[in-house]
Amino acid sequence: MRYRKSLAVTAAVVAALAAGHAAAAVPIQVQSAHARSAIDDVVEQRMKDSGIVGLGAAIIVDKKIVWVKGYGFADKENAIAFTPDTVMNTGSISKTFTGAALMRAVQEGKLSLDEDINTYLPFKVVNPHAPDQPITLRHLATHTSGITDRPEVYDRTYHYGGDTPEALDGFLRSYFERNGKHYSTDNFLKTRPGEYHEYSNIAAGLAGYIVELAVGEKLNTYGRRHIFDPLQMGNSGWSLSEIPPAKHARLYVAEGPGIPIQLYEVTTYPDGGVRTSVSDLARFFTALLNDGQYEGARILDKRSTDEMLRFQFTSANKPGNVNLQGEDSVNSGIFWATKYDTTRIGHNGSDPGIRTVMLADPDKRVGVVLFTNTSLDDRGTERYFEIFEALWTQAEKLKSEGKLAARR
Repeated sequence: MRYRKSLAVTAAVVAALAAGHAAAAVPIQVQSAHARSAIDDVVEQRMKDSGIVGLGAAIIVDKKIVWVKGYGFADKENAIAFTPDTVMNTGSISKTFTGAALMRAVQEGKLSLDEDINTYLPFKVVNPHAPDQPITLRHLATHTSGITDRPEVYDRTYHYGGDTPEALDGFLRSYFERNGKHYSTDNFLKTRPGEYHEYSNIAAGLAGYIVELAVGEKLNTYGRRHIFDPLQMGNSGWSLSEIPPAKHARLYVAEGPGIPIQLYEVTTYPDGGVRTSVSDLARFFTALLNDGQYEGARILDKRSTDEMLRFQFTSANKPGNVNLQGEDSVNSGIFWATKYDTTRIGHNGSDPGIRTVMLADPDKRVGVVLFTNTSLDDRGTERYFEIFEALWTQAEKLKSEGKLAARR
């Protein structure tokens, strides 16, 4: 179900629930795992209704993490609680880490957003439907490259249990080289770069690969040096091998009591491989909302952060299938998305056994991070976004209370 559409169904319910708890507002400070808050009843009831096994959340107000909490189980079979430090894969929120790494490489003068990507690659990527039109990193990062994900190929990039993922380099060569195993003219849209907006995971994988070539490091080591370590994100990594098993959540499908599924790796890890916790991700998100820094630690300069977050599409320069205003309007930053018809910014993630949200308002005054280790059906997804809306309502309330307190 579309995220926007679910709001119309649930907004009245969420508003009533939030109003019912207004007298027990959370003070602007991080809550302990055992403290009751204004939204606990909403979260716990919606988890029960949806089959969510475990859930973690954080609220950000005026560039400060003001509330974090976990609910349910990271491992139901062994009664291990889901906490703000529980680690799980984040799905497409990983693209924002790739975006930050990309902007770091641009900041260092190692890449340009508007150079033909073939300048950086050891093999050629050419759209056979527009062979004379260069594809740039900006195209890749705004999902306007013309590269498309063929499901019969992309679906095989998930590797469960003990399977070793195919090397990113080998997979990309097989997809883009004319004699490659997975090459087809159907890997590309029949449009020129920049003309059409279509979300592409494989294009994100290609962008991450280009970053690795430019900086001479894998994303996990480059990201650790420039993102994870400066922000003290000790529960984060780009592969299962970087996370102690005891810290990683089990993943579930919401059927009956919750059916566990095997953990997995993805070949195109720049598009969905990052594993982190709610507490860690809230630090990263806050840094992006705060001109590239969090509590004195800087991951990007202000100029690079502004470029990553700014709306790239304008009335004079936008794909033909994009509306900038009104219903179904969208815009894009550098691996940065809009939701709710451009009224919220950040990214979502959805993969087997997970659903994640990391969204703020365009003014960067409030933000919400929300994780669950459970795949959901349509009804469960509605309940999940009811939880998100309750968190958002609470964030807005805390923002208002903070303004009032500052005036006193």
